[in-house]
Amino acid sequence: MTATTIDPAEIDKFQAMADEWWNPEGKFKPLHMLNPCRLDYITSQIAAEFDRDLSAARPFEGLRLLDIGCGGGLLSEPMARLGADVVGADAAARNIPVARLHAERSGLTIDYRHTSAEALAEAGERFDVVLNMEVVEHVSDPQVYLTACQELLKPGGLMICSTLNRNPKSFIMAIVGAEYVMRWLPKGTHEWKKFITPDELYDLIGKAGLDPVDRKGFVFNPVTWSWSISARDLSCNYVTASVKSA
Repeated sequence: MTATTIDPAEIDKFQAMADEWWNPEGKFKPLHMLNPCRLDYITSQIAAEFDRDLSAARPFEGLRLLDIGCGGGLLSEPMARLGADVVGADAAARNIPVARLHAERSGLTIDYRHTSAEALAEAGERFDVVLNMEVVEHVSDPQVYLTACQELLKPGGLMICSTLNRNPKSFIMAIVGAEYVMRWLPKGTHEWKKFITPDELYDLIGKAGLDPVDRKGFVFNPVTWSWSISARDLSCNYVTASVKSA
């Protein structure tokens, strides 16, 4: 049996919302709003690491990419459009047919699988890029999970990992604001105690065998109702880039 960091209670939460993935006004509205900002960071990091020209039609041609915790494919699809060979993996079984159907309707070929990072690593799968976005705060053992993600990378590979900081502001914004005030997410979607500070995540990534090279904040502006990338403000949502030694 493959060891796993899948938390059944966390999977149940996302199973219940599977049909909502592609509704920009539904339960995943926060991700739809954040997605352009996430894609900006992801594409710039991949382009820099692999010396790719983002003005090209398919700049990520030849790169094998894993979107772990892919959900309905909000990141997998744009990566496929940019030319990457994409595997989308999710531990919530109901997400996979939703993602497959949407990709098919969009004319995209994406290898969606109901599986875990640990199972993929044990099977010997290897990737140039691992997208690990808003997943680490939902697993039972972040260190074991991130070690599996490291094993999935080829030498010289890149992991992009985002999560939520653990402090009073993140509790107010991500739980009180998003779940109780705005009601963007069902109550109980996040557990504040499972949030991870940037320094903690850097330490976990280093212990997993990767070299952290960058971290930025995703900052929401309630006036313009938009997200932006910040080099200084990592107080709530943030993202990291790390590489595996060649």
